[in-house]
Amino acid sequence: MTNVSFSIQYAANTEYVPTKQQFKRWVKAAVRVETEVAIRIVDAEEGRALNSAYRGKDYPTNVLTFPLTEEPHLMGDIIICAPVVESEAHAQTKSLEAHYAHLTVHGVLHLHGYDHETEPQAELMEALEVTILQKLGYPNPYLITQDA
Repeated sequence: MTNVSFSIQYAANTEYVPTKQQFKRWVKAAVRVETEVAIRIVDAEEGRALNSAYRGKDYPTNVLTFPLTEEPHLMGDIIICAPVVESEAHAQTKSLEAHYAHLTVHGVLHLHGYDHETEPQAELMEALEVTILQKLGYPNPYLITQDA
């Protein structure tokens, strides 16, 4: 089993956020090497500020990943914006838990260097996400369509 050092910060006032144990389970399912990761659950204001500062986009996004080091082990931060996750889960008719699991796995794969900037990269990353999520007991997040 891969060694995982994990911490979580809850900085959003929201009705439902998964437990530390759930997040750690999802992180462990997605890591491939020794990893140190911090997850911060933020509100829309902080999510927007971070997305603006680091990506030049003036809106909150669902997940931001900040890889810090790859040697001697993988280290990074994952920011998840609770209001965006809630809105997306509702619009895509997903459970909040499944959507949080997906975005956590997605963030960990970004820490590993996976990306979705090109079609081949996106296909590989999505296939890994689907495989990991299915092993965790969650449905394929890409088969759920958005409401019209």
